[in-house]
Amino acid sequence: MLTTVTIEDLDAARTAGATILDVRESDEYAAGHVPGAQLLPLGLLPVRLQDLPRAEPVYLVCQSGGRSFQAAQLLDQAGLDARTVTGGTAAWTRSGRPVETGAPRQS
Repeated sequence: MLTTVTIEDLDAARTAGATILDVRESDEYAAGHVPGAQLLPLGLLPVRLQDLPRAEPVYLVCQSGGRSFQAAQLLDQAGLDARTVTGGTAAWTRSGRPVETGAPRQS
């Protein structure tokens, strides 16, 4: 089911250890992202669906909400519990919450 959540909801989910995907491009992610968010650009999402958890919600964030909504629709169609964050990273940053910078860790 596709659900829209607030940054307050995202913050609570983040604290609880939820899966958060940042669907922007790597340069955008490096410039500033929600702490703990994993980078998975929107264009790569279709080929990585099998890697995503099915037993828990997946929170999707981009810069302002457009790409994360597209990503959430894709995950919803694949049967995942997708949650798009209203206002995205821009709203997170405006709220004064912590932001990390730098490239994603290699796994």
